[in-house]
Amino acid sequence: MSSQSVKIQRQDAGQPSIIKSKSMPRKQRKAALQHPLVYRMTSKRKEKTCENSLERMPTEIILRILSYLDPGSLFCISLINKHFQELSNSNFMWYQFYIRECSKKKKAIEEDQMILELGVVGVQERPKRYWRNAFFKEVAGLNVNKWRTKLQRIDPYSGLPRHTEEVIRSLCITWEITVTDGRGRRSTFEQSHASFSSTAVFVFWGAVTWPPFNQLTSLELHGVFRVPLDCPAPYRPGWKSFMSKIKLQGEHCELCVSDKIVKMLYVGQGVTLGFWKDQWGIAFVMVNLHNHRLVERSLHASISPCPAAGISALFDDVDPEYGLHGYTAYIELHNTVKVIMSDRFSQLFSRRDLISDGYLPLEVISENNRSPNIHQVGDVSLPWRTEALHGTIKDCCMISLTVWDEAKQPFWCVSAPVVMTKASQDTVSYDFDGGSFSILYQDSEGRVEMRLKQMEYKEQYFVVNLVIYIAVAKVNKHFGRDY
Repeated sequence: MSSQSVKIQRQDAGQPSIIKSKSMPRKQRKAALQHPLVYRMTSKRKEKTCENSLERMPTEIILRILSYLDPGSLFCISLINKHFQELSNSNFMWYQFYIRECSKKKKAIEEDQMILELGVVGVQERPKRYWRNAFFKEVAGLNVNKWRTKLQRIDPYSGLPRHTEEVIRSLCITWEITVTDGRGRRSTFEQSHASFSSTAVFVFWGAVTWPPFNQLTSLELHGVFRVPLDCPAPYRPGWKSFMSKIKLQGEHCELCVSDKIVKMLYVGQGVTLGFWKDQWGIAFVMVNLHNHRLVERSLHASISPCPAAGISALFDDVDPEYGLHGYTAYIELHNTVKVIMSDRFSQLFSRRDLISDGYLPLEVISENNRSPNIHQVGDVSLPWRTEALHGTIKDCCMISLTVWDEAKQPFWCVSAPVVMTKASQDTVSYDFDGGSFSILYQDSEGRVEMRLKQMEYKEQYFVVNLVIYIAVAKVNKHFGRDY
């Protein structure tokens, strides 16, 4: 064998076996033959960077390290990968957090005493994530119960809880919309912002790209309550509470009003869709939520169960006209910026012979019994805003109506957008020199009819007539009568 052939064999023997592999691409094998030292250093560096020293640790050591974390950090660790998700859901660690939260109530729990007697084995025998979920519910329950007393403080004027906004902000309650298209595909969007008044909450979605409206079949509204953990809000665990579902492709949709940029469509249950003027692309979504039991409706049933919606009043054999009198109403016209008009009316009643077309009329303001100084209405307009544009729609605002029965229990609660239109039949009035306008609202439980007179050369209106019509079926169900 010649010396030249021996030299070639020695060079080949010093090269990595992977360079000799025929499975390596031709260009890569050629580069490795030309610079063998550089290739070996690069390949070793890649092998080291792919290694995770923490994952190669024994499970007992990793669990020991995780035991020093707080609940928020431990929950965020579970989002890294499946391995850490399995370790961070250890029943023993979450049980320690659960016991610590239960001790804040300062009362013994029989289940806890039983498990303490069983020891660590009894804790670990529980299903996966059992104590983690129990801890979340315990923390959520403590936070909710802390504010339950605040919701019991009623505003004597509006008849609604006066601290609703404070409780919602403290509990970090938000709302989500889920839309479904004709193929069954669902898309969920978080709210952009919310605006509060003394009677309602107005939630907006204006910073998202919505699917085409003509492809959507339904819209669902959910209240979202997240556990107050010390971690970024989007990653906090929580619960969703189903609040309403609306079919979008139906005849009940009614175009409200428009301006130069957008047009609005009210689809019921407080939900209004805003579209770009020259097309049916959704610009924003606005939802009116009445404050009556809003916190309870927005929380998950497992945390704060809501009573049945149809609570009937006790039957009164002594009063033959039970259900026809003793009503109180609080009505408010407003937008997202200011209150346009508000007033409270008591001792409202009706008679049997006034029942017509399935409605019980309650005359609130009439031509013969009114005070223009009290029932004054300011500029009727509704500001709107998206991520890039904003504007104001004239002759449109929101109505919030609360009607109580004789026992001072909320009987009919409404919060929805309304439109002020020119009255078809103008009546002669010597007190006002402007035109006549009307505001109408109607749903399955009743309707509201309001007539206004305008002061000429002034953007001021006066309510000259206001009647609330309640469905007789609703009255009969509530009072157990047969009107």
